[in-house]
Formats: sequence, C-alpha cells, structure tokens
Amino acid sequence: MNTATHKPDTITKTIFLAAPPQAVWQYLTEKNKLKTWFHPAESDLAVGKDYALIREDQPGSERLCWGKVLSMTPPHSMVWTFTVAPLNGAMTTVTWTLEAIDDGTRLTLVHEGVSDAMGDTALGLIFALDPGWDEHFGRLRLSLRETATTACAASE
Repeated sequence: MNTATHKPDTITKTIFLAAPPQAVWQYLTEKNKLKTWFHPAESDLAVGKDYALIREDQPGSERLCWGKVLSMTPPHSMVWTFTVAPLNGAMTTVTWTLEAIDDGTRLTLVHEGVSDAMGDTALGLIFALDPGWDEHFGRLRLSLRETATTACAASE
C-alpha cells in the first residue's frame, strides 16, 4: 500500500466477486439487497441523500450506521460519509470502487478518517471496523452466490 496516498489507519479491502458490476452495484445501493449482506436500509441509496442502516430486531429500528451519499457513478464508484455510535456523530469516508474483470467484479472499499474523527482513541474502533468489513464482505459473496443459484434454477 502506498502510504503517501493513505494514512496508516485507512482500511482498504479488495474482494473478487463472480457477478458483473451492475449486479454488485444493486447490492451496494438497493434497500432490499443491502439487508441481505450489510444491514437493512431505510431506503435505496441516492446521491446527495442521507442514508441510515438500521437494526430491525430492536424496537424503534435503531440506527447502526448512517451518513450521506456524496457521489455515485453507477456501476463504477460511490462515496459515502459514514458514522457509527462510537464516533459520536463525527463522519468518516467510505469509497467503493467496482472494476469489471473476466467473469466478475473487483470490489474495493477504502474507509478513512477514523483517526481524524476520534484522535488517540481511534485504534480500538479501527480494530472493530476492520474485521466487521470482512464479515460483511463474506455475506455479500454468499448473497450474490445465492442470487446466481436461484437465477440458474429458475432458468432450468
């Protein structure tokens, strides 16, 4: 990783998915697909709009993470502001990049700004966010695989 462009606390994740970018894009932006791998959303994500990902299993649909969609270039990239309760409303930035590859998509997430938001206490949250993104990406792979399997079965 080039530390000239990323701070040491930047979380960068790249995964390879056996689905075209348009299908992956739907899982990043559509309310009903977000809930299959990340968290339920109050609405589809849209540029310039606030978003909230919620916990449905508790009364009052508690917000788990929220922010604003700053930019979207479907199905290639998206930038959000992002916060969770431990950030006390301070915003970080999550950048999603989708690149078409043979028979799939290379999806890269760059999550930055945690140290700027939390100062000296940032490392604990980074240690929580890092494996959290891994867990969510594992569920994204499964959701896309299940969709492909269902589509194949339906076409038979």
